[in-house]
Parts: sequence; structure tokens; C-alpha cells
Amino acid sequence: MRVLDPIKVIDGFYAENPKLREILVKHSTSVADKAVSLSRRHPELQLDEDFLYEAAMLHDIGIIKTNAPEIYCFGDKPYICHGYLGAEMLRGLGYDRHALVCERHTGAGISKEDVKIRNLPLPLRDFMPLSKEEITICFADKFFSKTKLLREKTVEQAIVSLSKYGNKGVERFKEWCKMFE
Repeated sequence: MRVLDPIKVIDGFYAENPKLREILVKHSTSVADKAVSLSRRHPELQLDEDFLYEAAMLHDIGIIKTNAPEIYCFGDKPYICHGYLGAEMLRGLGYDRHALVCERHTGAGISKEDVKIRNLPLPLRDFMPLSKEEITICFADKFFSKTKLLREKTVEQAIVSLSKYGNKGVERFKEWCKMFE
């Protein structure tokens, strides 16, 4: 049973930015549809489909606080911060489990070590997907961008995108590919 209506949550933060809202909803719908489809193809994983849908719809809610003008984001934080910023937004509404998806979906997860070594503008902690639902949404998200809406990337294209950030994420993604075959 669904806990919340993600569109109402999005509307609460995005009413003043309809262009960004449209991008966010289209991207998030693609991710949610893929995550739910993966769940249905893999009943052995016993994924919570209602939660998958809700959390996938909300995983990028923090982009509004970042600076990415090409997608109508006019905040003051670097885009890489959108995960933990979205998590703060959702925790403020009492959606702690959904918040974990926000902060753990970037790339194929970001380790505390990577935050430190790469001097990322993130709190010094792990941002790695842990639950099956977190992994599923993180995986599904790698197939969709916000600049080429509704076009699904191939596995190879997703790997190329991830490879910009090092081999660890690519290896995790390849393991997830095996999990979702």
C-alpha cells in the first residue's frame, strides 16, 4: 500500500518552476517504470513495488537546490549534492526510507573514501545503495538522463556514463546487470 502521493510531494517544492517539474516528472516516471518492471521480472527479489514507485518518483527531488541551468535548476549547490539535499527535504516531511534512496542513488553509489579522495562537496560518509530497493532504483536511474528525456540508454551507454567517475562504480553496475538479467 502506497504511503504517499509523490506528485503531491513534488508539487509542494516545484510549483514555482514548472519547466523543471516537467523534466523531473518525466525522468522519474521513466525510472519508476523501469524499477517496477525489474521487480516484476524478478519476483524472487521480493521487492516492495509500492515503495519502489514512490521512491523512484522522488529520488531526484533535490535537483531544485542545485545549479544546472541546462535543466532549469537555479540553486546554489553543485549538482552532485542533489542526493543528500533531496534526502534532507524528504526527512523534513518524515519520509526517512525514501530519503535513503535519494542520498544513495548517485552514480552507482559513492563511498566515503571517494568523497575524501575526490574532494567531493558532500558530507564525509558513504552514499552507497544498500537495500534491494535502493539498488534497483539506482540501477534503473542509470538508463535515463534529464537532457534526453524518454530515451533509454543501452547497458553500454550507461557504462560509458559511469566510467567518467572511475572503475568501482562500473564494476558495481556490471554486478547489478547480472542480478537483473
